Amino acid sequence: MTTTVPALSVADKNASFENTTIERRDLRPDDVRIDIQYVGICHSDIHTARNEWGGTRYPVVPGHEIIGTVAAVGDEVSQHQVGDIVGVGCFVDSCMECEACKDGEEQFCSMGVVQTYNSREPDGERTNGGYSTQIVVRDHFVLKIPDGVDLAATTPLLCAGITTFAPMQRAGIGPGTKVAVVGMGGLGHVAVKIAAAMGAEVTVLSRTDAKQDDGRSFGASNYHATQDGSVFKELAGSFDFILNTVGASVGLDDYLGLLGRGGRMVNVGAPGEPQEFGMFSLLTNRREYVGSMVGGLPQTQEMLDFCAEHGITATIELIDADQVDEYYDKVVEGKVRYRAVIDVSTIGSAD
Repeated sequence: MTTTVPALSVADKNASFENTTIERRDLRPDDVRIDIQYVGICHSDIHTARNEWGGTRYPVVPGHEIIGTVAAVGDEVSQHQVGDIVGVGCFVDSCMECEACKDGEEQFCSMGVVQTYNSREPDGERTNGGYSTQIVVRDHFVLKIPDGVDLAATTPLLCAGITTFAPMQRAGIGPGTKVAVVGMGGLGHVAVKIAAAMGAEVTVLSRTDAKQDDGRSFGASNYHATQDGSVFKELAGSFDFILNTVGASVGLDDYLGLLGRGGRMVNVGAPGEPQEFGMFSLLTNRREYVGSMVGGLPQTQEMLDFCAEHGITATIELIDADQVDEYYDKVVEGKVRYRAVIDVSTIGSAD
């Protein structure tokens, strides 16, 4: 038995989104059924819908930044109750038995984490994401949304928040740390807010100075435009930690040169092409270049609680379902300030 619910899907990489219906499974004993209220548009959604990373299975229903209300729970669920406000992030299942899962890093499940969309459940069923009015998720992968937060503006934290929080927490960012955030888009603007709340001295490195006022309002102490290149000489060796949030190629040697002794640069953007740098950019000052990908469930809950405590949300544009195609283009063009969130109540049934 399944439940039919309205959704938005795309049929191929060149197609527009269409209203359709999808099937959601009936509750298993450890499942939570969620009536979705808001879902964010992540650049990963765009990469997948347009098959820019390869491997997209069409038709696809994207969406892995999800907030909604618990509609029903399975017989074995004790952590969530009907009426709770909850969230779902980038994955919805894992083996729960490997070392990564036991360590609370389900994203690195050795059996392969089950992504929220364009993935396969253990029973072979394909996952569909949050561009739909309802979702059914294993209870372990459902997060508690703190009371009193702006739900629409909190939605992007389920990806953008944990993606930027995780590497900074691992690095021990705090008072006295000099942090640079490369790019101030959907990820970067959240990174600035979180780093500032952690107590760091935050600098934004953006191609132009067009977002300088916003950067300072988000908590940055400094803001530098990089387009003329002089900043790389001016700030050489200045930072303890650099978070690169840009989803396109950048001159890695230039940015690595901004790190001081023992400094670390973490890449959370995911360019589609190989990235290159010279080894002496690392050997000099024993610098580190690291990749990072979201965080596990315990750390994601910690991030949500931290952001609620410090009044951190994404800065968003709330849109209707019929604006998704338009906003995909706007995200790619860097014209959204700073994340787009879909009001799921505007998703209609198929004609």
